[in-house]
Amino acid sequence: MPELSVVIAATDNEQRALLQVLVDGTSVARTVHSCANFPLAASDPVMRRIRTANPEVTLVDLPADNPSAGLRAIELLHQEMPETAIFAIGTLSQPQVIVNAMRAGAREFVERPTTTTDLLEAFVRLTAAQRRGRQEGPRGKVFSVINAKGGNGATTVAVNLALALQASHGQTALVDLAPLGHAALHMNLKAVFSVADAMRNLHRMDASLLESFMTRHSGGLQLLAGTNVPGAVDPSTAEFVRLFDMLVTHYRYVVVDASSRFDAASRLVANLSETVLLVACSDVASLWSAARVQRFLGETGSRDRVRLVLNRFRKVPGFSEEDAEAAVGAKLIWRVPNQYFAVSTAIDRGTPLMEQRNTEIARCFAGLAHELTRDDTDTKRAAWSLFKSV
Repeated sequence: MPELSVVIAATDNEQRALLQVLVDGTSVARTVHSCANFPLAASDPVMRRIRTANPEVTLVDLPADNPSAGLRAIELLHQEMPETAIFAIGTLSQPQVIVNAMRAGAREFVERPTTTTDLLEAFVRLTAAQRRGRQEGPRGKVFSVINAKGGNGATTVAVNLALALQASHGQTALVDLAPLGHAALHMNLKAVFSVADAMRNLHRMDASLLESFMTRHSGGLQLLAGTNVPGAVDPSTAEFVRLFDMLVTHYRYVVVDASSRFDAASRLVANLSETVLLVACSDVASLWSAARVQRFLGETGSRDRVRLVLNRFRKVPGFSEEDAEAAVGAKLIWRVPNQYFAVSTAIDRGTPLMEQRNTEIARCFAGLAHELTRDDTDTKRAAWSLFKSV
């Protein structure tokens, strides 16, 4: 059963009906009540009905021609039901309305016309924030890796980071979400099942079935392989949410190779991630692309999670690491040395760099794993789920 219960307050009948269809279409929320009028006071019938519904989210539609009543409703709802998250629906062409809605107590401002993806991403952000405040038991952390542009080395970083995490902590999964998956080739693995198989079986997914879809590397790392047919997998973002809900329940760390995938799913995974590693080289074209990928991810709230990884790093006279950070708009977290021959040979042979344990580049990836998990020692992380347990 979907977890988030939602109340819709909209004076326009068509908009109210549309919002209900969109909410229910996310597959992670359901409409429990809808109001044709805004609440005016704590004791009026509309407010009582909303309070009885006890929603986790209230959507308040702000009419473009007269948003003031909706803004007052947001303020009242925030005062009377502080535990309920309020999402304002309105037009981005009215910046002062956006400011007033957030000041009144809205947690999110969702653009009109609204889509199912817009609402789903807002629900995911809410749930991610809630899970950070709970202490309910062990859960997994997601680290996603994405290219600034094709060929920058996201798969190399993802594969070796996952192997380093497995070597240090165990219980690590690597998920290949690239448009055309190469992670299995990097580890010389022949995967029987892929992400597509997992997606097709989400309706009956449990721990045993999930593990059966994974391909095991000799070092213990579990791989959910990518598609080997371009364009073969185009699941909804809600399906990605369900898949990752299962993964973080069963693995301590989940590394995602998003490679050069730039779509709603990659932004959703970025929202679910503890850290997004944006892999770029220090040339102008790569840094130019990285800045645009950073903005793309930041549109749905992931900007603060993005960290820059400079691959094939070499010092360029007159160009500092601070210059790279300024060009991309993200903090630099790591540098991977420029050892092109070693990397290309490792890929061709299917022998990951982490298996060359005493080399500089293997130590580099071990160091990145340590940097990402430095605060995890003896720390009990909070469980999270977009779905209620039954």
